[in-house]
Amino acid sequence: MADVLRRIGLSLGADLCWPTCYEEVLRRLDLAIDHGGDTIRFEVDRVTIEPFDLRQGSRYDVVVDRLTHWYTTSREWIKKAVLMDGLYVFNNPWAIQSMEKHTSYCAMMRLGMPIPDTWIVPPKAYEPKPDLEITLSRYARLFDLDEVGRSVGFPLFAKPYDGGGWAGVSRVDDEAALRRAYDDSGTYLLHLQRAVEPHDLFVRCIGFGPQTRLVRYDPSAPLHDRYTMDDGGVPEEQRQTIVDTTMTINSFFGWEFNSCEALRQDGTWRPIDFANACPDSQVTSLHYHFPWLVTANLRWSLFCAATKRTMRVNLDWQPYFDIADTDAPYADKLAGYAAIARERFQTDEFESFCATHLGHLDGEVWAFFDTPIAYDAVRQKVATLFPNHEVDLFTDLFWERIQRWRTDNPPADG
Repeated sequence: MADVLRRIGLSLGADLCWPTCYEEVLRRLDLAIDHGGDTIRFEVDRVTIEPFDLRQGSRYDVVVDRLTHWYTTSREWIKKAVLMDGLYVFNNPWAIQSMEKHTSYCAMMRLGMPIPDTWIVPPKAYEPKPDLEITLSRYARLFDLDEVGRSVGFPLFAKPYDGGGWAGVSRVDDEAALRRAYDDSGTYLLHLQRAVEPHDLFVRCIGFGPQTRLVRYDPSAPLHDRYTMDDGGVPEEQRQTIVDTTMTINSFFGWEFNSCEALRQDGTWRPIDFANACPDSQVTSLHYHFPWLVTANLRWSLFCAATKRTMRVNLDWQPYFDIADTDAPYADKLAGYAAIARERFQTDEFESFCATHLGHLDGEVWAFFDTPIAYDAVRQKVATLFPNHEVDLFTDLFWERIQRWRTDNPPADG
């Protein structure tokens, strides 16, 4: 039996709160896991940005990535390390680079998911490019925007095909509003997507490997209240539909850390936004759910590091399409997709690993979130987003919600 060190890297941008909590809980765990005939210990540090030799080996076994969706240097280092050094990273950097909301809509429509009717329209304006004018003069066709809007159906949402963070999104109730939204859209390539109205519930399902968390979501609330502190009372059968939908999407694209938005209309869950492969992880948004996120992150990264989980570089969509092309009812197809997802996420092995080696993790997290270090992590994040005169107010608000989580989730040993 050998002593083996597994190194976990955090590739970070503006993240403050969850990395501090992750690092401190891992330190407190002081793990020495007997696995595969070895005693495995863990080390975590933060990935730096610097020049690199393409043949330079990586010191990490697993990287938790929060940069590749926008920062190219880190993305290219991660891609190099996956290909040349066997690095495991979540999420798949090639999928993040090449897949956007448009691809995710098309792919899940192909699988039969009840995505709202969606059109794409050419942009109102263009960045100057060689041959642009001659291309447009030869091939671009005038179109009746009002007619497109009527084909989609009002009300609808105009939103960038690859957007995020609500940038460029507008609700459109009629033809006049559609023309205004289009005139104001600049160079955005827009989706026009029929609104799911009426609906009686809006949820977000956060997926982290085979782990999921269902949260009722209120997009009309201020940012700090959009994630509510409940799941909307979703019945178990419907909950399974949302979980299976989320795991299908995540396993399909290699986005093991992702979130799926869905609205319930007449008992049917309609996914509307699920290309969120760098989902909000801040205490200022998640508050009550923040300890769950830290715990889920630790579980999955420790499992991947300890077992040397192999990175799935090629996404391999054909098994999903084989199910999609059958005549089975959609519910049966979804169950089939979810079975693929559970296999790809090694769900049984993961749950066994956690039960064997991480049984004390919940208690450590519960205890940690009653410490000055945890409180300071919350305060530091609040201080970056709120004016000085509101820092105390919102720090105490989010801390109170975390304490409510602790009341609702005492460790099993009491």
